[in-house]
Amino acid sequence: MNYELEVKNRVEWIKNVLNKTGAKGVILGNSGGKDCSLVEILCRMATPNVLSVIMPCESSQNYGSDRDHAYLVAKAFDIPTIEVDITRAKQELKKVIEPFAGNDVPMAYNNINPRLRMSVIYAIGQAKGYLVAGTGNASEIYMGYFTKWGDGGYDFNPINDLLVEDVYGMLKYLNCPEQIIEKKPSAGLYEGQTDELEMGVSYTEIDKYIKTGKSDFAEKIQSAHNRTEHKRVGALKYKE
Repeated sequence: MNYELEVKNRVEWIKNVLNKTGAKGVILGNSGGKDCSLVEILCRMATPNVLSVIMPCESSQNYGSDRDHAYLVAKAFDIPTIEVDITRAKQELKKVIEPFAGNDVPMAYNNINPRLRMSVIYAIGQAKGYLVAGTGNASEIYMGYFTKWGDGGYDFNPINDLLVEDVYGMLKYLNCPEQIIEKKPSAGLYEGQTDELEMGVSYTEIDKYIKTGKSDFAEKIQSAHNRTEHKRVGALKYKE
């Protein structure tokens, strides 16, 4: 991949999106991970009006390394950043839901985090006249590894076609801090959570399968892709 050309083209595309929509800038959630770091860097190269929002929620990782890494990138690339703690909001919402949902399905509550975050981003974004940038890469999207109506909701996404290996390569080209590049991919939804552990397959194998159709984990990868089709096409509709 020609990273110089790819960066240039994506920055121009973001500029065109803003010009076409008349938006005043871009807002996005920042978890201190590789994808959001790349997106905010690209957006900052396209416009000075970028707002990165750190939104810790319950997990100590959110208040520790995630926050530290988010501010690290923000400082390195001069990206305006704010912090909105949504822990209390989730806890209050959980109290209302628990009598009906119980406590037997932890992910039902873990997925509240990204949905609350998207509500926060859209509220602030609408108030400022900013578009919401998505931060999902092609490997995650193929696996359906995102929360529907959570981090899967956005106005535009400048990296949706990039495999994880491409994201790492572009971050290195842009001289992103090594702590971000070396960090294990994690949604930070709960203590000790990592993407690869949760999916049961590495991004290396996922990228390999997407590129070649071959992998020792082909059945697992394709099964995940098939199960999550509704996430990529939106709500399934009768006779669509």
